[in-house]
Amino acid sequence: MAFKQLGEVLDGTLTLPVGETTYTVPAPSAKTGLMVQALMQAAAVAADGGDVNESVLADAAERDLYVDVLGTAHAEMVDDGVSWPELKHCAITAMVWIVQNKEAAERYWNAGGDPNRLAPNRKARRSSQGTAKSTPSRGSTSSTTTRQGTSHSSKKRKPRK
Repeated sequence: MAFKQLGEVLDGTLTLPVGETTYTVPAPSAKTGLMVQALMQAAAVAADGGDVNESVLADAAERDLYVDVLGTAHAEMVDDGVSWPELKHCAITAMVWIVQNKEAAERYWNAGGDPNRLAPNRKARRSSQGTAKSTPSRGSTSSTTTRQGTSHSSKKRKPRK
């Protein structure tokens, strides 16, 4: 079996519907992908209270991050007059796509970027826990029993008077 052309097995675009228009975000360059990966890693470290590599943040500050992650779709969105929240949501969705995958980007998009809507809600968590507890556990099939009153000490006990 031979390797197929990468274009046949890898979808290198992200399609985002905004209002009446659907924008196609092209795959980022390797340089942009690596920069976004490093930036997201730095953000995770900072969120955990760790020390952040300042050069990573300086690189990100020097670049127009949203232009880089949205590619040609960025200019189209600006020309079409999309709102700032819409552009920002599209750009962060593209970043999730770059760092993780299309499914994670879709979850982020559909949650409106709200982390509370990304996590399963309390009712869903409880129902999944409830189903696990409704199945009775199997009892032990071992017939080994423990002898009562046996001492594990090598010293002999003196009888009580």
